[in-house]
Amino acid sequence: MSVASRPTVSFDNQFSRELAELSLPWQAEETPDPHLLVLNEPLASDLGFDSTWLRSPDGVALLTGRSVPDGATPVAQAYAGHQFGGYSPRLGDGRALLLGEVVDDAGRRRDVHLKGSGQTPFARGGDGLAAVGPMLREYIVSEAMHALGIPTTRALAVVGTGRSVYRETRLPGAVLARVASSHLRVGTFQYARATGDTDLLRRLADHAIARHYPHAAGADNPYLQLLDDVAASQAELLARWMLVGFVHGVMNTDNMTISGETIDYGPCAFMEAFDPATVYSSIDTGGRYAYGAQPHIAQWNLARLAETLLPLLHHDQEQAVELATTSLARFPTTYSSAWATGMRAKLGLPDTVSAKDADPLVDDLVTLLQQQRADYTSFFRGLSGVVRGDAEPTRSIVENMTGFDAWVQRWLELQPDADTMDRVNPVYVPRNHLVEEALAAGTDGDLGPLTRLLDAVTDPYRERPGLERYAEPAPADFGPYRTFCGT
Repeated sequence: MSVASRPTVSFDNQFSRELAELSLPWQAEETPDPHLLVLNEPLASDLGFDSTWLRSPDGVALLTGRSVPDGATPVAQAYAGHQFGGYSPRLGDGRALLLGEVVDDAGRRRDVHLKGSGQTPFARGGDGLAAVGPMLREYIVSEAMHALGIPTTRALAVVGTGRSVYRETRLPGAVLARVASSHLRVGTFQYARATGDTDLLRRLADHAIARHYPHAAGADNPYLQLLDDVAASQAELLARWMLVGFVHGVMNTDNMTISGETIDYGPCAFMEAFDPATVYSSIDTGGRYAYGAQPHIAQWNLARLAETLLPLLHHDQEQAVELATTSLARFPTTYSSAWATGMRAKLGLPDTVSAKDADPLVDDLVTLLQQQRADYTSFFRGLSGVVRGDAEPTRSIVENMTGFDAWVQRWLELQPDADTMDRVNPVYVPRNHLVEEALAAGTDGDLGPLTRLLDAVTDPYRERPGLERYAEPAPADFGPYRTFCGT
C-alpha cells in the first residue's frame, strides 16, 4: 500500500478515532488491473476532488483503497443487525472499508467508503469482492434517487479491478466508491448495546448527535431527542420512497441509517404495475420487504433502535420503555402526514383543498390503481396532461375507464395545477428492463447504455425528445423481475 502522491482534499478519521471499539483498521486488497469505469464528476467537485487527478493512476488507486491519503485510516466498521427478522450479533463490513471522511464545499462531513475492496475480519466466509453489475446498479439507482430529491448515499466512482468474481458464473470484479453523510446504522447501535458497555453506547449516541442532529445536544433528554429525530427522518424518507414507487428490497436494521439516507442498493427496483405486494428481491419469499410493507418495517426497525437506547433514556427501565414507546407512537402520524403532503403535490391540489376532500380522493385513487395494476410512474406523469385537456394517454393505461372517468371528474373539480404536478411526478425512473440492459452491457465492457440511462434518470422531471423509450414500461415479455444482492 502506498500514500497518495498528490492528495486533492484533506481526509480525517473521526469515526475510528472516537469509536475505536466499533472498527478494525484494515487495508484493501490488491487490484490486478484497476481501470475507471464511471466517475461522478459533479460529486467529485462537490467534495473538492480534481476529476482529472481522480482519473490518473494515483486517483484510481485512491478509489480502490490501495493509495491512502494523509489523515485517512481505512477501517472495517462493526455492526449487528436483524436480517429478515433474525438477529445477527456480528455483521460488519465484510467487503467494505470506510476510507475516511472529507468536508465538502457546503461544510458537511462526508464518508468516503469502498465496497468490494476485499475480505475483512467481518467477511463471514464471503470473498469480500463485488462484481461490475451490482456496483453499476448502485451507481444508477443512487444517482437517480438523488435527482428525485430523495436523501441517499451517492456513488462517486466504479472501478474495474481486473479480477474475476465468482457467483453463478465468472464475472468481472469492481470496487464502488460511495459517499454518505455517515455509515452509522441502527445495526451500529445494536452492536454497541450488545457489548454491555454503556459508555461506548453513550459515546456512539453523542457522535451521532454531533454529526447529524446537533440541536439534540441541548434538549432536556438528548438521547430521546435523537430517537425522535431519527424516527422523523425515516418517516419522511419512507414517504418519499413510497411516493415514487421505490422498493428497497432488504430493509434489515443494518441497512437503515441514523442520518435518514437511503443506503445499500442491492435487490432494489422501481415498481411498475401498482401493487402493494410487489417484491423484487429473490430471497424475500415471504414478502417481508414488499412495497406496501415498508413503512411498517421502518417502524419495526426503529423499535430495535429504541431498545438499544433504553439505558440512555432513563435510569429506570420502565420509564425508559414508556419514553421510547411514546416516541415511536408518533411515527405513523409523521409518515402519514408526509405521504399525504406528497400525494397532494402529485395530484396538484391547491393548499385551499381540505383534507376532508383530498384524503378520500387519494384513497380511491390508490384502490383504482391497485385494481387496474396501472403503471405507477406513467399514470402520475400523465395526469398533468389530463389537466391540460389530453386525457387519452393516461386513460388508456387503465382498463376500468368508467371508474377512472368518475374519479377524474371529482379531481378536476378541485382545480389541480399541472405545472406543480410536473415538478414532482418524474418522466424517467430507472426502469428495471433498462437497468438490466445497462448492467449486461457494462459487464461486457460497453458503457454506452449506462451513460444514456444516467442522462435520463439524473434529469427526471424534464421531458426530452429522443428519450421516449426511457419513459415506457417494460415490454410484456420482461419478467417476472427478480434482483439479487450480488454477494
